[in-house]
Amino acid sequence: MTDSSRANGAPGADRTDDSLRERWQEALTRARSGADGPAPAPYADNLLARWAEPQRRYHTTAHLVAVLDHIDTLAGYAADADAVRLAAWFHDAVYRPDRSENEERSAALAERALPEAGVPDGVTAEVARLVRLTVTHDPADGDANGEVLCDADLAILAASPGKYAAYAAQVREEYGFVPDDAFREGRATVLRQLLGLPRLFRTPHGAEHWEPRARQNLMTELELLSH
Repeated sequence: MTDSSRANGAPGADRTDDSLRERWQEALTRARSGADGPAPAPYADNLLARWAEPQRRYHTTAHLVAVLDHIDTLAGYAADADAVRLAAWFHDAVYRPDRSENEERSAALAERALPEAGVPDGVTAEVARLVRLTVTHDPADGDANGEVLCDADLAILAASPGKYAAYAAQVREEYGFVPDDAFREGRATVLRQLLGLPRLFRTPHGAEHWEPRARQNLMTELELLSH
């Protein structure tokens, strides 16, 4: 992975990044299954630099932390929780809101970086598959790892009303280049598609604890967009 510089003056950012580096090292070390590999730190630094790019408002390190925290909550449902954690690191590693191939480019990044970092081919393939799954957030029945990653990524939909409103505002900022009318139309289409799903969350925890509030948040946002 090519190193890149990073400027971040936000209060607490250094502590957050240090904690994330530790979480990366733990997941990577376990994924290696005892095999040797290069130092984990440069890979973490490269990924953190990507997550701190200036075009991001919602898809930031705060989102990465939240997804990893939700994966920890759901880890018992996963077949390979560390593969899911690595997929969380890569799932928005390439993010340009004006492009449609972000997930594919993020998966390709994982396919290049993880073998170099000492991760076995099978785990690398699973991480890349999971990253590509975030295009649809529609895991097949029995896809335990996919269910955990998708639920963790969508858990923001079940946030408190205030946090959900902040999330919606950040998404709008990321798409600031889109005129208001076009954004409202496109966002409303996304919300209706989500509300049309038989289930937003696939894990038992997500279905029980997140589904009702998420649907209420989505309906509230959709109503606000129509005014």
